[in-house]
Amino acid sequence: MNTNPTRRAVLATSTAAALTATLASKAGAQEMDAQSQATFDTVMAFMGAMGSGDMDKMNELMADDMVWHNEGDSSLPWILGDIKGKTAIFEFLPVFGANLTTTKWENTDAFASGDTVAVFGVMAATATKTGKSTGDFSFALRAKVKDGKVVLWHWFEDSYAVSQAYHG
Repeated sequence: MNTNPTRRAVLATSTAAALTATLASKAGAQEMDAQSQATFDTVMAFMGAMGSGDMDKMNELMADDMVWHNEGDSSLPWILGDIKGKTAIFEFLPVFGANLTTTKWENTDAFASGDTVAVFGVMAATATKTGKSTGDFSFALRAKVKDGKVVLWHWFEDSYAVSQAYHG
């Protein structure tokens, strides 16, 4: 894979805070079967690679037909609904990273069942366009894994708070 150092730096900057918190918040004392544990580990590795800007590792963990889904204020340049396939996702990530810098990331719950992982937490960000903070807001993630690859990344956030910060 041909990775762009600028794209890697932008993504790493915007998600560096997420990496530490994400990797530190394993599922705790929850018992998981082998498939659930493998699914959980794949999603956490993907989050870690994203947070560190390791595009090669992300590429390795993504299914070719992966879908990244965001909803919310469509005037935000990174809210595109379904983004399908590796190429489109790698084009999308720097747009997100250039517009929003994560300043807080705390996972409050994370668990897996079969091929699905759910992560819930609180985050905050700063819109680079305005320099305004979103303040703390809730997020949720639903991810699916098939054959050791992430096939779905469905992101839920308080898009109103993000939109308010972006538009000033």
